[in-house]
Amino acid sequence: MDPGLPGWRLRSTVGAMPPVARETIRTAIPWVRRALLSVLLSAATALSQEVDTVLFRSADRAYTVLDQLTDPAQRRDLKAVLSARGPERKHRFAEDFLRAYPDSPLLASVSDIAAKTAIDLGDLARGVRHAALSLRILPENPLLLVALADAQASQGRIGPAAANARRALEYLRSFAKPARFGRAAWRDVLPGLQATCRSVLGRAALQDAITSAGARRLRLLRSAEQELVAARRLDPRSASAAYLLGLVSGTLGRVEEAKGNLADAVRSGGPLGVRAADQLRKILGLPDELSDDAMAQVVAGIPHLARPANGPERAQPSMQPTRYSGSESCRACHREVYDSWERTGMARMFRPYSPDANIGVFENGTQVFSEEGAEIARLGTASGRPFMEFRDASGWRRFRVDHLIGSKWQQGYATELPDGRIHVFPIQYSRIERRWLNFWRVIDPPGTERVDAGAFSKLGSATSYQLHCASCHTSQLRAGASMRPANFDFEEPGVNCEMCHGPSADHAEAAARGRLGRVPALAGPVRFGEVSAQEYVGVCGQCHMQSNLVEIGPNGEVNFTGDAQDFHSPYMGRPFDEFSTKATHGDGRFRETTFIGESFVRSACHRVGGAHCGSCHNPHPPDPESNPNSLKHRDDPDRMCLQCHADLGLDLAGHTRHAPESEASRCTSCHMPRIMHALLFDAPTHRIDDIPDAEMTARFGRDRSPNACLLCHADRSVSWLVQELARWPVPRARETLPSGG
Repeated sequence: MDPGLPGWRLRSTVGAMPPVARETIRTAIPWVRRALLSVLLSAATALSQEVDTVLFRSADRAYTVLDQLTDPAQRRDLKAVLSARGPERKHRFAEDFLRAYPDSPLLASVSDIAAKTAIDLGDLARGVRHAALSLRILPENPLLLVALADAQASQGRIGPAAANARRALEYLRSFAKPARFGRAAWRDVLPGLQATCRSVLGRAALQDAITSAGARRLRLLRSAEQELVAARRLDPRSASAAYLLGLVSGTLGRVEEAKGNLADAVRSGGPLGVRAADQLRKILGLPDELSDDAMAQVVAGIPHLARPANGPERAQPSMQPTRYSGSESCRACHREVYDSWERTGMARMFRPYSPDANIGVFENGTQVFSEEGAEIARLGTASGRPFMEFRDASGWRRFRVDHLIGSKWQQGYATELPDGRIHVFPIQYSRIERRWLNFWRVIDPPGTERVDAGAFSKLGSATSYQLHCASCHTSQLRAGASMRPANFDFEEPGVNCEMCHGPSADHAEAAARGRLGRVPALAGPVRFGEVSAQEYVGVCGQCHMQSNLVEIGPNGEVNFTGDAQDFHSPYMGRPFDEFSTKATHGDGRFRETTFIGESFVRSACHRVGGAHCGSCHNPHPPDPESNPNSLKHRDDPDRMCLQCHADLGLDLAGHTRHAPESEASRCTSCHMPRIMHALLFDAPTHRIDDIPDAEMTARFGRDRSPNACLLCHADRSVSWLVQELARWPVPRARETLPSGG
């Protein structure tokens, strides 16, 4: 480990940590460059996207963040924040806004601005505090996480910095570009963000190596080298990555690499350039009194080492071609599972109209009225087929019901035009309340196109089944030229076996010949018992993550990729702050059930414990009619939690502080309260490890931060809640949230 050069034993360089060396390592990761921070602060606009609709990656619909505010005073003061020039002025305005509106629906966004401007101004402690609040509401904010990780590294808080750098890298991979960036600008910014994270991780590994020995020390040094090499490739201009990699390379005995990296750090100038020059003198055996000009000539003779990467870090598909065979090919060998699947809601997501599958009441003369009392639709039956009528400029226009959508909690209806376009009616039938309702009016933001039921007669893109519904309601969907809805086609209506298990024609043919062989778990058909929790959720997330972006494949593939090994697109989501504020509560928890997958992946059960959808659900249960939620233990739901937390079941009253047989002692009552909006009823949140948070409820109120305790103790006040929960033990720090404090 000792290359035999003065100053290059790790112990003498950083292990013994003399004051100068300690300061050198402590400041080796500078704050995010001001140029980068200025880009991250360009948050003047963001998308505000409807929920319950398919999002195509190529389609941007722009609203400003001001559209999210109805309070005129907040709109005025937010404009001042967004238009302020210079970090000092922007920071002051942001803090004024936070003091004036501590319960603003845009609290996370303004706290983000306050955090980044504080970091830019060098007030790291203040920046970290603002970042902690913003990330508490919106954890999936990679741009803020990068700035936070960099600031914490500068403070010497390497553990939290590394944790936030890893989280930032995860989100930079899994979320599309923020709306405020153009495509070219994002291509320029992304490698720098990733490089900063890699530098932080490299420094963390180097720091651990200082206090380690033997094989562990060597392993940590190589890990540091790997991260720092990646950082240099992503951003060849990074002085910190070059300097740290020079230290690591020299310690590993790679003298030429150490010289090249340190020379690159010297060329960058600044304090790290000076320190790199000192280390370079030691390697080359040069006198300390060597002039700057002479040193510059020495550095000029050392070749550059850094080479830019071809682009940001992305996983490459295997591109093994797919062959689909359809659900019917599964029946012969998997009859019991097939029969169960055929009776589930997934199989019935979309199907041609038939009287026995219809649940709506289409009595002639049926009228549907808006909340304001205006007649918006007429329903009836003619020639044995239901119809809906909507008013246009020429009067009432009739449309035949050709297709049924869903059946579990409600049923939607669609009409098919002669050219193949399918349009979804705004009026749906609630199985729960046994009445008709204006579906889009309930779920869409005010003023959007679908809200006006009278606009249905336009048969525009807003009500297109192919564009907005088919990706999750039909299987192996392909788009035609120019994304024209009439040119979309699909293999099967509903969600078939291969939407979850992948292309299985090869498997079916091999089974028929009696020549089944061992294939990878993710190759069709997927063996879900052998895949990771992330891979499992990725399959379900095709349809159960509202933010999932659909990207059309080279042959028109919409909800599959054409690649046998990666038959569904890796999760790539639209940033959560670009959705309507209707999607979340004030405290950032998801409100709409279309975000149930996003809610689940925030949980420690998934992130730390490796839980996945199949831990609690069976997608083809033996009792689909009486078990519409497909629960594994519907008659004893606590078992779904106790399968991992068996110790808590030994003293249930001690854990819950309620009688064991009471509703308050059910796991879901506290950890999965019914705070998600499912149109006409409240559904349990799938964040799971959610703990009743008195502070957020006190900040936002019980309506905008619903609290599990107050759902049962509805007669109690928020102040009672604060006092009561103060007596409970402080829960261990959430492992699902970024490290900000």
